[in-house]
Amino acid sequence: MDPLLAAAVALVASTLNAGTPILLTAIGVLVVERSGVVNLGVEGMMLVTAVVAFAVVHGSGSWMLGFGVALVVGALLGALFGAFALGLMTNQYATGLALALFGAGLSAFLGLPYAGQNLPGRDADGIALLRDLPVLGPMLFSLHWLAYVAAALAVVAAWFLFRTRAGLVLRAVGESPESAHALGYPVRLIRLGALMFGGACAGLAGAYLSTVYTPLWSEGMTAGRGWIALAVVVFATWRPARAVLGAYLFGGVTMLQLYLQGQGVQLSPQLMSMTPYLATIVVLALISRNPRWIRLNMPASLGRPFNPNA
Repeated sequence: MDPLLAAAVALVASTLNAGTPILLTAIGVLVVERSGVVNLGVEGMMLVTAVVAFAVVHGSGSWMLGFGVALVVGALLGALFGAFALGLMTNQYATGLALALFGAGLSAFLGLPYAGQNLPGRDADGIALLRDLPVLGPMLFSLHWLAYVAAALAVVAAWFLFRTRAGLVLRAVGESPESAHALGYPVRLIRLGALMFGGACAGLAGAYLSTVYTPLWSEGMTAGRGWIALAVVVFATWRPARAVLGAYLFGGVTMLQLYLQGQGVQLSPQLMSMTPYLATIVVLALISRNPRWIRLNMPASLGRPFNPNA
């Protein structure tokens, strides 16, 4: 294979890999925010589920068990956030930040015995036969199965939100919970379900990071991906298809800076490492220049508490 083509193939494949945890988290955040709730704690949720998945796989040797436990733990963390934000009606922004800080501290404590530990080997990733195709095989068909699940989840989320009655109800709860409640819909229960779904997505993303993307545990290994996922949802104006584009865009920026470093580009490593976060700031700054466009797409009741007894 031509060296330039081989480099392009490797860059595309690594971009899809890097974008997978961001996409998984962003889809969960998008569904949660469509229900009218803001959860800023996804970074902490990813960290906790990352260390839990690593510990389970390290101890049991079962990859599927690790992903399953991470999914459940993520859903439970979403329910914990809901208990405060929906049940006790605490401030959603403050509660989310507290969850992010709690998750960072808890994961650091739980991960102490696993620093420097290795995971058992696993089978080759990708789709059998298809991964052996020239060019397309290593580019598109040699990924871990969660990369395909993330892309499929975006399609399912778009179908659910805009083509089903349940999705219409969820969006109605995000636009006007008072009207939805008056029609007999259980607003807080719907929002709790959305939060648990979002937590499960963050759990899968955390498990992917610690067991597949970088199969090791290190404190703070999510490196801000939860915050980037929150930014991706705003960038996507709460549309799943645009969230796919945003996740892979930021994944591509991450991989591009690593590729340039590998090619010997003479730039400060610190400057190269900050590139994905700089891209996030630039994108948000560009979007914020048109606040009317954001208001037209943002759920009308986003971040507003709802008290059915008021």
